[in-house]
Amino acid sequence: MAPEISAQQNVGFLKNLTKLPPLPKVKVVMITGGAGFIGSWATRSLTLLYKDHYHIVAFDKLDVAGSLNNIRELEDCPNFSFERGDIRSPTDVFNCLRRHKVDAVIHFAALSHVDTSFNSSYEFSQTNFLGTHVLLEAVRLYGGVKHFIHVSTDEVYGEKTTEADHVEEDSLNPTNPYSASKAAAEMIVSAYVKSFGIPCIIVRSNNVYGPNQFPEKVIPKFAMLFLRGQKIPLYGHGRHTRRYLYATDAANAINFILHRGKIGHVYNIGTYDEISNRNLSSILLRLTRPVNGSINSNLNLDSWIQPTPDRPFHDRRYGVDFGKLSKLGWKQTVDLEKGLKETVEWYRVNGEEWWGPLDEELVPRETGFFRGKSKEQC
Repeated sequence: MAPEISAQQNVGFLKNLTKLPPLPKVKVVMITGGAGFIGSWATRSLTLLYKDHYHIVAFDKLDVAGSLNNIRELEDCPNFSFERGDIRSPTDVFNCLRRHKVDAVIHFAALSHVDTSFNSSYEFSQTNFLGTHVLLEAVRLYGGVKHFIHVSTDEVYGEKTTEADHVEEDSLNPTNPYSASKAAAEMIVSAYVKSFGIPCIIVRSNNVYGPNQFPEKVIPKFAMLFLRGQKIPLYGHGRHTRRYLYATDAANAINFILHRGKIGHVYNIGTYDEISNRNLSSILLRLTRPVNGSINSNLNLDSWIQPTPDRPFHDRRYGVDFGKLSKLGWKQTVDLEKGLKETVEWYRVNGEEWWGPLDEELVPRETGFFRGKSKEQC
């Protein structure tokens, strides 16, 4: 079992969120993947912001990337419940909907690591496509859901090859097993909207980063390797770029879409904070290896790189136009520099213990999760 961790997850994160007028016909919100990374940020945000209006139910399988540590602040909150279940199980999903009398669903549950999808493509199809199908069918049979938000990814658009950012009406062109499974999930969502009238909104987001992210993605993985004094496996030349949005801003975007988004629409969640993998690695190295409390600008990144062959068809860049979301009133509040500093400090304190002991490859040595004490007052 992972030990109880005393440090707060992200002090004052609620100050970056916006409380909006609650939905009048919604009392119970089910969040699939609610103990995962982005799902747990949405779970904590909605539970604490709307404690007098919504009961939040986190539904999660608790696989390697999910942890009850991510939602332990909420244990003493009367408007919060946790349900352990598999999104691929019709019984688990339907029973959760019926038991809690769910009015709205926010669907995060998914496998999301592109690298892993090349060797585990069946698992990605089963979780991301079949799991979404199971959830939709359960929602159809249950009949009481008034809002359904399906969380997808900007990668369904495929590689960005022009200066123009992708808009919501652009066609989907996935290039790897992960993005293909998410595009397929969108297709079954659209079919259920048209065939059965499921009241759905689709969300496509840029990369999200911040505290609580399992160290398989580039920012937490490289940060933890540098903190350990280890080299990083940087793919190819490192000039591929990505756009990164801090977790509080992503959670707030979901908040705006839930309360102001229009049923039947698609919304991009984006940022203009774009950076190459190499430049990102350089910043993380400086943040993780300070000298006498100050950033060391004399570090040689090349000496910290373990040359690694590029992955198959590595998309050079992504980019989405998020003007439609901005018109709902949402705006980014945390820039990349500030977000990376907060993220690195969180991993410095919590990274080695949050998911239990991690081996050399940042894989947990044991499974099991604990239910810690509340750190936020509800």
